[in-house]
Amino acid sequence: MTGRKGKGVTDALIEHVSDTAFWVAHDRALETERVDALFRDRFAGLLAGERGKQIAQAMPMTSISGWAIVIRTCIIDDYIRFAIAQGADMVLNLGAGLDARPYRMDLPQSLVWVEADYPEVIKFKEKRLSSEKPRCQLERVKLDLTNFSDRRSVFATLNARAKKMLVLTEGVIPYLSVEDVGSLADDLKALDHACYWIVDHYSPKIIKYLHRSRMGQNAFLGLYLHRRGMRQKMQNAPFKFKPADWFAFFAEHGWHCKEIRYLAAEGERLRRPIQLPLFLKVILRIRGLFASQKQRAALRKLSGYVMLEPRTAILKP
Repeated sequence: MTGRKGKGVTDALIEHVSDTAFWVAHDRALETERVDALFRDRFAGLLAGERGKQIAQAMPMTSISGWAIVIRTCIIDDYIRFAIAQGADMVLNLGAGLDARPYRMDLPQSLVWVEADYPEVIKFKEKRLSSEKPRCQLERVKLDLTNFSDRRSVFATLNARAKKMLVLTEGVIPYLSVEDVGSLADDLKALDHACYWIVDHYSPKIIKYLHRSRMGQNAFLGLYLHRRGMRQKMQNAPFKFKPADWFAFFAEHGWHCKEIRYLAAEGERLRRPIQLPLFLKVILRIRGLFASQKQRAALRKLSGYVMLEPRTAILKP
């Protein structure tokens, strides 16, 4: 499966960003098999297949990436429940990939859930889940987000149908350029029924070390981010979104941070702290002895998920 027209799977494990969906689904399937699972997704394994397993196992430090996928899933599930409790009647999942939330979550039957993604992704997913029944009103739209005219047409049509819309872009924003994210933010802000938007957040520090050719003096952080080997594995799906100030960027495009949950803190709250290899634990512990309180706090805020709302929303009484 690939988002490139006319091309199929090649020898590269990740040929296109859409291939990362197999990886995510595989880690959700592994979580489902745990006795103490934080969520159950019986559809994840069906969607991931052998390809998901191959991609996940080829990545360095799979325990860290797998943990991050599980915790982010829990955070987003909570955000969705909150939005629905606040009256959201439509979820627009952009770059939906192999997400199975419409099938596994306890959702109102009246909720309209729209999945938008490349035609190849939609076709693959519909085939794998053809015998399954979603728990809400599920619709799928074949859409390339970089096709601005098609995107705006789809957005306008859905906006006219919704009363309160939640937009979800899980694992999408990091792969877009600053210009493309700004354009998407503007288009979503123009929708008067788009009330919430869930996005990935990565600190400037983590972005910096993901793009450096050398880890330099801060080798411990590069190791924490399991950069060795990761950059090569992800060369066909590199992170592009690198704003100078993440929160200021979205504020300039009309979006305000309603809530942010960091992976480290959420993992501890769920009693599922990150499991680091022994050598990393030793390095971090030693560095922690010399780090300031501010530096230690920053290390706990490397990545998370944010629920945004339109800036005009915070002006209402």
